[in-house]
Amino acid sequence: MYAWYRRGLDLLEAGDAAAAAQILGHAVSAEPSTPSLREALARAEFDAGRYVDAAESFRQVVEAEPDNDYALFGLGLAESRLGLFVAAAEHLALAAVMRPDRAPYAQALRQARATLRAREEADRGPGIDA
Repeated sequence: MYAWYRRGLDLLEAGDAAAAAQILGHAVSAEPSTPSLREALARAEFDAGRYVDAAESFRQVVEAEPDNDYALFGLGLAESRLGLFVAAAEHLALAAVMRPDRAPYAQALRQARATLRAREEADRGPGIDA
C-alpha cells in the first residue's frame, strides 16, 4: 500500500494526475479510513479535472479531520470549479482563518466572494438610474 501511495505521489509530481488518481484510488480502496491517502487522491482528482470526485474526497478528509486546513482549501477550490460558490466561500474562509499565513487561501477566498458579489449584482439587474 505504501508503494501505491509513493507511486501515486510521484506520478502527481510528474504531472500525470490521471494515472496518480488511478493508483491512489486503489490505495484508498485498500485503506479507506486513511485521511492522508484520501487527501492525495483528492489532489490527483482535482489536478485531473475530476472536480466532483475531488470535492467528495476532500469532504471525506474534512469529516475525518475537521481541522485539516488543506482539505478545506481543496474542498473550496473544487466547489468553486463546480460553481458552488456559497459552499466554496464557506470552506475557503475556514481554511484562511486556520492558516492566515497561506496567501493562496486568502486569494481563493477573495475570488469566490467576488464571484458571489458579481452574481448577486447580475441577479439584481440594472438599477433605477440605468
